[in-house]
Formats: sequence, C-alpha cells, structure tokens
Amino acid sequence: MSKASPSLQQISHNQITTENWSLKEAIEGCARADIQWIAPWRHKVHELGLKESKRMIRDAGLQVSSLCRGGMFPASTTAKRQENLDDNKLAVEEAAELGADVLVLVCGAAPDKDIDTSRKWVEEGIEKLAPFAASHGVKLGIEPLHPMYAADRSVIVTLNQANTIAEKFSPDQVGVIVDVFHVWWDPHLYQEIERAAGNILGFHVSDWIVPVPDLFKGRGMMGDGVIEIRRIRQAVEKAGYHGPIEVEIINQSIWDQPGDDVLATIKDRFLKHV
Repeated sequence: MSKASPSLQQISHNQITTENWSLKEAIEGCARADIQWIAPWRHKVHELGLKESKRMIRDAGLQVSSLCRGGMFPASTTAKRQENLDDNKLAVEEAAELGADVLVLVCGAAPDKDIDTSRKWVEEGIEKLAPFAASHGVKLGIEPLHPMYAADRSVIVTLNQANTIAEKFSPDQVGVIVDVFHVWWDPHLYQEIERAAGNILGFHVSDWIVPVPDLFKGRGMMGDGVIEIRRIRQAVEKAGYHGPIEVEIINQSIWDQPGDDVLATIKDRFLKHV
C-alpha cells in the first residue's frame, strides 16, 4: 500500500549530495542527523580506504544502500574494455566488503560515435560481470540516465532500455535503478515501472529545476522543480520496491552549503515532497 509520505527511516544519503564532505564527514553527518542509510561513491571510499570506510560505517550503525558506481563498459579497444571490466570487478568486491548488495551501473558512452555498438558493449559487459557479482552477493543496478548524458555518460537513456537488458538475467543478478531526475520526462515511465515490478533495486530522488543551471550540476532539492516525485515514488512502491530512497543531488550551490544544513533540509523536503 503506497503511503502519502515515506518514512524518514528510508532516507539514504547519497554521498555526492554533500560532495565537499569526505566520507568520514558524511558518516558523522548522517549520525548527527539520525539518517540510517548511506550510499558512498567509490572515489570517496578510496580516499579513506576500504577497510576504514567499512569500519566507520559499521561503527556509526549505518547501512549501505548502494555503491556508486560501476559501468563505463564501452571502449574503442578490446584491451580497454577488459580494463573497464576489471575495474567493475573491483567495484563489486568493494560493494561486497562495504555490505552493499547493489552496485549502481552508469553504463558508459560511445567512444567512436557508434552508439549501437556501444549499447552492445554495455550488454556484453553486464553479461560478463553478472556471474562474478552474484558470486559476491552483489546485484547490478542498471541506471538509465537522461538523454542529455548520452554523449559522455551513458547510452542507456530510458527505463525501457534498462528493463530490456535486465530481463535477460535472473532478478537476483541484475535489476534497474529508478532515478526521478533521469526518467521523469518519459511518456512511458509508469508503464515501464510496472514492467519492472519485482526488479527495482533502487530509487533516487532530487528535482528538475527550471532553467537547469548546469548540464551536470543541475539537480535541485526536492520541491524546487517540476517532477511529480510522490507519484513516481508511489508507482515504484506499487511495483514492489520498499527499500531505502537515496537523495542524490548534484548541484554546486548545494555543495557549498554546510552539510548539516543540507541534511536538515533533505529531511524536511523528504516528508513534504517524496
């Protein structure tokens, strides 16, 4: 049964929302804000060290909703594609060590303008990675990105594409991530959410502000934009997802605010708009 508002206990702090914080500072901030979930980014884990990251997260009583990111499968040469696959295997091992059962995949762009071949490379990469991830207890979450990122971040730009790939695998190996910033515009969104029933591995929230201030750092705080966040959240719940909800906001003006203030605003907007 979809709720009018989600529980504050479902908030997961996707670490990039406070990009100016180290992972240590983000963990301590979550503890102060009584936020029970965190979604680290790999570059922050590497700065602190994997074992120390695991220790601090555990000692703070936090749970890890996902690790970001794997993917970036396409490359011009066989050797580079293998190098990318090896890095994905390392990401799987890091996710397993941190206690994250989901590795988020930002699938990668076309290196030589050949978008069709790049999409095939994405599928091949996931096919090669999925058994390795499953052996470590980690699921692969395919996150379709907004089409404006097709040139530099991902050739997987619709939930339809993500579902089509995920359906080729067992649900305990590969699923999809629904990020409202990337999918809100899709005229087939609710049909595709329904199609993904039982196979949604994560739900991310932010908002689409008008005008978009920056191609990459353009996300807004929930309630500051045009996305029907609550409607999407209720559809995701109807499709069987009741897990943590990651607040993932990439925005320089928010990064420049004190992290504790950002987390306080997140909690307030979460209840009002998610």
